[in-house]
Amino acid sequence: MERYAGALEEAVDGARQQERHYQLLSALQSLVKELPSSFQQRLSYTTLSDLALALLDGTVFEIVQGLLEIQHLTEKSLYNQRLRLQNEHRVLRQALRQKHQEAQQACRPHNLPVLQAAQQREQEAMEHRIREEQRAMDQKIILELDRKVADQQSTLEKAGVAGFYVTTNPQELTLQMNLLELIRKLQQRGCPAGKAAL
Repeated sequence: MERYAGALEEAVDGARQQERHYQLLSALQSLVKELPSSFQQRLSYTTLSDLALALLDGTVFEIVQGLLEIQHLTEKSLYNQRLRLQNEHRVLRQALRQKHQEAQQACRPHNLPVLQAAQQREQEAMEHRIREEQRAMDQKIILELDRKVADQQSTLEKAGVAGFYVTTNPQELTLQMNLLELIRKLQQRGCPAGKAAL
């Protein structure tokens, strides 16, 4: 009798899982229609079905939410680093301007052209240094964001989310961004943790 009850329970659980899978798949198919047609064509029934299967237990929703929070923290940190550098540069420019004004006020009129030429060279050298520091900071930010994208791709690939793998191909990245957007929209509809109601 217990074997029969266990088998019946497994069958009911399987039917529930299948029903949730169909509901998620149907919701995904509906959401895909909102995407540009070029991406609709790239999202096959199999890909959407695999994505729905990965979303069944709600773990992927939690992973995506965690990755989003990490991304926001990273972006905020990088933005603040760039702001600090810009503020340092503003202070440097201000200090140099002040130094130049004081030197010009103390300078004898016949030496002023020589002083101004020297100050112009000093100003140009500082601006060159500032541009180089900004370029280096921007490259650092881009590399850090690229690393975050690769980490996110790897995490989602390991979680078994269809369509995710580490790539730098712009078309594939756009497709992955669309897949993430589909997951987020499902999450906003109240589909996490394997809920049946859409």
